[in-house]
Amino acid sequence: MSSFILLIHCPDKAGIISKVTSFIFNRKGNIVYIDQYVDVENSIFVMRLECEFLDATNIDSLKQAFSEELAVPYQMFWRIYSAEAKLRMGIFVSKYDHCLYDILGRHKAGELPVDIPLIISNHEYLRSTAEKFDIPFYHVPITKNNKPEAEKRHLELLRQEKIDFFVLARYMQIIPDGLIEAYPNRIINIHHSFLPAFAGAKPYHSAYKRGVKIIGATSHYVTAQLDEGPIIEQDITRISHTHSIKDLILKGRDLEKVVLARAIKLHIDRKTLVYNNKTIVFI
Repeated sequence: MSSFILLIHCPDKAGIISKVTSFIFNRKGNIVYIDQYVDVENSIFVMRLECEFLDATNIDSLKQAFSEELAVPYQMFWRIYSAEAKLRMGIFVSKYDHCLYDILGRHKAGELPVDIPLIISNHEYLRSTAEKFDIPFYHVPITKNNKPEAEKRHLELLRQEKIDFFVLARYMQIIPDGLIEAYPNRIINIHHSFLPAFAGAKPYHSAYKRGVKIIGATSHYVTAQLDEGPIIEQDITRISHTHSIKDLILKGRDLEKVVLARAIKLHIDRKTLVYNNKTIVFI
């Protein structure tokens, strides 16, 4: 049996669902999941579909036929993925270890069905953590004078290990345009999201002084606009005057771990679709 996941967005027209489902049926496929949405304001049709074929089906031939019969006539932006194929995920970290430990623990427990061929860091601090989980660790120092060389090394490592996407598990460096262009909508970041927002090196301290009532975390795809990429997942927790700065930091880190893990799982399951700097998340 062959299983595939199809993601589509295109100008909204009558009959798209019928055409797509007929395409699967005519090839003796069985649809096991389908969800669709119409962005009325922009007249955009969005769909996610899972299907199975009893006979082995070649993904390249399926793509070719879909392109000729549907994608071109309906001006579709689309992808067909093999549901059985396991993605290869890279991890970038700096010094904070809470997100890294959470990802590796979930991976070891089978919650995140990916391969993790490497961990890349601009510091040596977390090498021992990578070694505990038997994952190769690469130290790529970054200074104001070696950023082009560091970017080249990152690309070499990612291509060498055939990385499909990578996660910034509290990686405290700005991702250069070259990496973003090589991995569009395939770099996942996590950061705090306060209401109101506080920038700077100590956001929890600033939030504490202002007496905020809600703190949160946001996971998004990385774009050239810093922290303005399409949002994948968010969550919040309420706080009060009884909470200390340490309480805020601990609660914030817990949120970061959970929100990042959810975002990674959604990406792995092919449940995210990006257009117009907006992420559609299929539940």
